Amino acid sequence: MKYNSIKSYSMKSNSTIFDFSVTDLDNKKVSLEKYRLNNPILIVNVASLWGLADRNYKELELLFNKYPSLMVLGFPCQQFGKQEYKTNQEIKDYLKKKNITFPVFGKVDVNGKNEDPLYTFLKSSVSRFFGKEIPWNFTKFLIVNGKPVKRYAPPQNPLSFEDEIKKYVWIV
Repeated sequence: MKYNSIKSYSMKSNSTIFDFSVTDLDNKKVSLEKYRLNNPILIVNVASLWGLADRNYKELELLFNKYPSLMVLGFPCQQFGKQEYKTNQEIKDYLKKKNITFPVFGKVDVNGKNEDPLYTFLKSSVSRFFGKEIPWNFTKFLIVNGKPVKRYAPPQNPLSFEDEIKKYVWIV
């Protein structure tokens, strides 16, 4: 499947996140197929300069290290209050300083005419009471077997839904 723009994107009912490719912080394409053996997966639009970034990053990292089958995928976003660093190198430096080891990709738009096709898919799969649009930094999507099953609002700390995550963790 090819997803070059929102206009050419048409979701099939059997689509999963594994059908998408994204760009990493080194500007290399990465197929999300790479994460097929992880379950569950949390996809989060991150922002290093937001007031709640430290807590969110810390809790996401804790969960990532606690559950070997869980994958956390971060997508920096500059759409909300310009609360992300401007360059990929600045983002990488921040992640290193904070000891963040889960994958963080290149910046994306999560809303609007330039939104990343992955986010078009996520939002069309699981909406919230406030609609499909992402309202702010650190909106979290819980993915099970490649399909979005739950969406968590920005103020929800990752540890607050750990019990939900545990339902889908593979025992190794």
